[in-house]
Amino acid sequence: MAGRNIGVAVDFSSCSKAALRWASTNLTRSGDKLILIHVNSSFQNEQGAVHLWQQSGSPLIPLAEFSDVTKTYGVSPDKETIEILTKVAHQRGIEVFAKILYGDPAKKLYEAVDLVPLSCMVIGSRGLSTLKRALMGSVSTYIVNHAACPVTVVKENM
Repeated sequence: MAGRNIGVAVDFSSCSKAALRWASTNLTRSGDKLILIHVNSSFQNEQGAVHLWQQSGSPLIPLAEFSDVTKTYGVSPDKETIEILTKVAHQRGIEVFAKILYGDPAKKLYEAVDLVPLSCMVIGSRGLSTLKRALMGSVSTYIVNHAACPVTVVKENM
């Protein structure tokens, strides 16, 4: 049986790390690909790669090349995220990749489902109140309502 492409939306916040931990522990199995989907919504720098990949996003970036992600794509993964990924890759026997997209997070995560393509997506939730969610919108709510794959929303305190 072929492995699945499991997408995890990450912005390197505590709630996205909770989603990454949950997916790593509860969802991944040997042969799967864990694909971090990061959307850079503030790509005002003049780096060539940013403009080159603005529409379709970066190619899939293997875990071994994460150290080059900062200078090439304008993304700074934190040490804790790298540790989680390295651990799950070794313990579970999965391949880890990153896909960097540029623009509105809700729309780009939605597009990533077909672009990669993903078997399922895991996304963290900041736990906005009803009023804040109505005023600001919720990326996780948008993805749950529009994505063409199963979506799991993980709250930070789980």
